[in-house]
Amino acid sequence: MAEVVTLRNGHSVPVIGIGVSWLEPQSIRDLILSALNIGYRHFDCAANYHIEAEVGEALAEAFLTGLVKREEVFITTKLWNSDHGHVLDACKDSLKKLNLQYLDLYLVHFPVATRHTGIGTSASAFGDDGVLDIDTTISLETTWHAMEELVNLGLVRSIGISNYDIFLTRDCLAYSKIKPSVIQIEIHPYFQRESLIDFCQKHGICVTAHTPLSGGTANTQRFGTMSCLDDPVIKSLAEKYNKTASQLILKWGIQRNTVVIPKTSKIERLHENFKVFDFTIHDEDMKKMKDIDRKYRTNQPAKFWGIDLYA
Repeated sequence: MAEVVTLRNGHSVPVIGIGVSWLEPQSIRDLILSALNIGYRHFDCAANYHIEAEVGEALAEAFLTGLVKREEVFITTKLWNSDHGHVLDACKDSLKKLNLQYLDLYLVHFPVATRHTGIGTSASAFGDDGVLDIDTTISLETTWHAMEELVNLGLVRSIGISNYDIFLTRDCLAYSKIKPSVIQIEIHPYFQRESLIDFCQKHGICVTAHTPLSGGTANTQRFGTMSCLDDPVIKSLAEKYNKTASQLILKWGIQRNTVVIPKTSKIERLHENFKVFDFTIHDEDMKKMKDIDRKYRTNQPAKFWGIDLYA
């Protein structure tokens, strides 16, 4: 089993999980069951990935056959932008699709509310100008207090934020009654986010790295971005430790005390990515990896929303 990090509320999250964004629905069952057999216990979903139902079917089979017990797995899903004004209904919809009585972690997917398009649709609504239709009547504070109520109702064990910057995170800490347990942000060797990570860890927020391998081929195709997997420093260090570039990068993330959730549709990659607990990257090599930071974001909503959410 993977090592775990203890959250501020006492619950534990495995330090390595699987992101299921944009995977083919027909591949989910085999992927989830194979991952569980390998030892994974952490799965990261979102309403906007449109495969919660398929994940739920695979989990139900795993529970029914005794492969794992519900309490042995950590399931995350996320509130989509168009549901900020309908948090309770959105959460219940995700729970129904996932065949779960409670979520281990529910995240605000992006720090923006958009025009509501109907529970379960998770659409991105656009205005007549072709730009994301932002709802200015719903504040992030209002959304957060609705998230807190999910904990009070027993529907969610932990709540958190995703794709927030340091100032929005600071604000959430200020207005929250239940502090965020987790922040999920893009982190990889080309986008290391040291200041944000330090701030969050100082204030008791566990940091989870999405896109920890910089997205590889998928992000290159979708956003036209570069991958760090072929970086000469990483390739050289991977050879030194007799590991793949992916294994080296995931271990680098874990040694920075972050949780990593790589995505793959290939069973052999599941095995490869899990084999990161039998070596340690030396301090001088962690420094070499620190020096290749390009402050380069690969996941770029501006490409498809018509607005730079991070401007």
